[in-house]
Amino acid sequence: MTAANYTYAVFGLFIQSNLQIPWLSAVLLPARGPDVRVRLEVSPISSGAILSGPEELCFSSSYKDEAGDSALRIWKLAGGDFLRLTYFDGTEFWLDRQGTEVWALWPASLTIEDATTYLLGPVLGLLLRLRGVTCLHASAVAMGEHVVAIVGSEGAGKSTTAATLALRGHAILSDDVVTLTELNGSFYVHPACPYLCLWPESVESIYGSADALPRFSANYDKRCLSLRKQELRFEERALPLAAIYILGQRRGDPAPLVQELAPQEAFFLLVSNTFATRILDTGMRAKEFETLGRLVPSMTIRQLHAHHDASRLPALCEKICNDVEAISLRKAGRA
Repeated sequence: MTAANYTYAVFGLFIQSNLQIPWLSAVLLPARGPDVRVRLEVSPISSGAILSGPEELCFSSSYKDEAGDSALRIWKLAGGDFLRLTYFDGTEFWLDRQGTEVWALWPASLTIEDATTYLLGPVLGLLLRLRGVTCLHASAVAMGEHVVAIVGSEGAGKSTTAATLALRGHAILSDDVVTLTELNGSFYVHPACPYLCLWPESVESIYGSADALPRFSANYDKRCLSLRKQELRFEERALPLAAIYILGQRRGDPAPLVQELAPQEAFFLLVSNTFATRILDTGMRAKEFETLGRLVPSMTIRQLHAHHDASRLPALCEKICNDVEAISLRKAGRA
């Protein structure tokens, strides 16, 4: 490892970067070499890796900035061999279609911490999809030697629920992007980054003040719950998935609730909560459907309804823990 060569293990991939990536700890590069090469503060066009040419807009986010522009646009270039991601703040990423190369540039007004919030979340999430890995919009929490995934859209409360479980002593594997890897008939989740990303109101509901945790950067309002700094647990092993909990609408009493889901309903809810679905081509989408079609009948999948009152979140986590324990007892009884 040198000053221009840092290796990290994230989402089951060995990633080699020309610059240090904040919040990650470097590891030794395996003999087979990296799975992904990341070049920060480097344009693939100016470096000659990609020839400049016409681009085709293939995605425009429904989220808008203050000027009414899309928060994210994705362009195809070089005949679809590469993608260019342009964020509202001027940050740019380029990915090759095989998911092995990443380049990034950002304006002088931003920092590497700003760029990293994109890289370690949506950018690597998209890269995983390009590599054929099905990913859920979810947080993953270890319970014993297994994992539960808490699935939900932006703002549904998956990271807040995971943080509450972490404070109960459970280890975190991943936040926002959860990989599904099949091995010997089981589905495994790989560890991602040793932190959780929380909105200020979530931090306030857990810690009593939004200022209890630092911002990721001065330009980003979300707070960083560093598991190591808070002396919470981060699971560094890939573990088998035991159950999936899909967050539904918050309710009044008798919430919090844990409800059964019919297989067909569970399938369509998971389809709607996979990552980067609008970028997938027909073949990639078909593969995703096949993966979820094998997952659903093999997995316990429930729907969660949190209470409107944020102070009732610990009660929801208690229900999750009790349900997972019951699932484990049933499986042990069948063994």
